[in-house]
Amino acid sequence: MLGFSVDDLLPRARGGGVLKMGLAKLGESEWLQPDPDLDARARGFAAFPDGIQLTPEAGAPGRELAEMLGIAGALPEAAAAHHEDMCLLTRKPDEDQYRLVGAAVAWPSDWTPADQRGLPLRALHEPIQGYEEQLASGVDHFMARLKPGAIYGRANWFIAATADKRWIAEPPEQAFAHVTPENAGEALFVRSERQTLRRLPQTGAILFTIGIYVSPLGALSPGNIDRLADAMRTLLDGEGERRGAGAYAGALIRYAGHTKEDVRP
Repeated sequence: MLGFSVDDLLPRARGGGVLKMGLAKLGESEWLQPDPDLDARARGFAAFPDGIQLTPEAGAPGRELAEMLGIAGALPEAAAAHHEDMCLLTRKPDEDQYRLVGAAVAWPSDWTPADQRGLPLRALHEPIQGYEEQLASGVDHFMARLKPGAIYGRANWFIAATADKRWIAEPPEQAFAHVTPENAGEALFVRSERQTLRRLPQTGAILFTIGIYVSPLGALSPGNIDRLADAMRTLLDGEGERRGAGAYAGALIRYAGHTKEDVRP
């Protein structure tokens, strides 16, 4: 089961190393966060109107989605009524990859929906080190075989220097310049995406949802702080450059060590 907080998601999230989808099958009641903060969603979309990007191909699946959720409208209205950002992907008969045809994203994790609209999956994931070699074929195969009714979820995490839900990464040396082992618990924020995939039964489009959760490092359980510290070593050997890990990993690892000493009997 995937929970709805950073503490719940971290144990299920990949911690570096070889890229994996890491999917868990979800029930209908586990799909979307209950009781979303709709005022926060409205503020998020108002502050970032470019988060809504629609191609003509998004019309029919967007209306199907809204109807399925009991909402009047299409994709933007569906996302505004839930905690999760929502994206629609379709594939024409002569195409070998799904493409992003619609996005309603208030809280992106360092990406710009306007730049990604209409792109196929492999181009969408091009910035992710190792995606083409380790994961692209598996993702394409999964998407092609996904059946209506089935819901799958996964989680990931990033380290950020801000608690803002809409996150645009700054140069790491600048963003994390103030972070020390002593203040890392308050200065570093762990950002988790709770992602789900399901196929809409009528149009055949695939809905990709992204629920954003952010927590100060120091508010996490001791086990999760240790988990992140262990992951830092793997990140530095792989995706560290893309994630800027070199600018904060030392402080996080030393903070975790101090925390462990503080709770030691």
